[in-house]
Amino acid sequence: MMRNGTPQIGATRRSLAMLDAVIDDGGLSNVSDLARACGIPVATAHRQVATLVAEGYLTRSDRGRHLAGPRLRRLIARIDEKQVIAAFAAPLLHRLAAKVRSVVQLGTLEGGMVTYRLKTGRGAGRLFTRTNMQLEAYCSGIGKVLLAHLPHAEREAYLAEGPFIALTRATITDSEALRRELDRVREQGFARDRQEVAEDLSCVAVPITSPPGTVVAAISVSRLIRGEDCLDHSADLALLRETAAAIERAAFSP
Repeated sequence: MMRNGTPQIGATRRSLAMLDAVIDDGGLSNVSDLARACGIPVATAHRQVATLVAEGYLTRSDRGRHLAGPRLRRLIARIDEKQVIAAFAAPLLHRLAAKVRSVVQLGTLEGGMVTYRLKTGRGAGRLFTRTNMQLEAYCSGIGKVLLAHLPHAEREAYLAEGPFIALTRATITDSEALRRELDRVREQGFARDRQEVAEDLSCVAVPITSPPGTVVAAISVSRLIRGEDCLDHSADLALLRETAAAIERAAFSP
């Protein structure tokens, strides 16, 4: 079998399929039953599993059953899923920044704070945020998207910490007002920062959603403005949604 001109190793593919089957099964079935379910010869499956046990990717349980081994668990613990998503997103955000000719960012939520994992585009040096910087979530477009999609109990716990500090005259500081704003963001599928972080900044943000429907990140377009008027971000919003869908395909499609 060929993909993109590169030959694949069939034996490796079959071993990985067996590893997937064992992990998905969660130690409920023995190797012979899993082999039959996967259409793999029983003798071959036993050799595959024995190799995976010897290499630490699986560990024996009882009555011929197996679970994730120490080497596999260490690998999983080392994976920063949010940074992996940022890596998939990077080339797509660079292209988006070129189209909108402004600053594009990707952020994730950690401990009630937005972590900015990517920042690119025209004027990036003039905008106060920077990669790996953290900012309070309640006052930014990215932050409001991420807060809006928290599980109910987590969102309510966050709101209970209010009232919040005003960064500008437009910052939403009242917990009940912020709750209404987050409800609106969740319903409409995007968030606006209307000069809430800085007097001269307007932005719009949309979510990045994983296949189970969990919002794992958000991306935004930010623009420096003059005077009191926020910008019409309708064109930015359409491009953001298009880019978010492309990121989701790149990061989560098999």
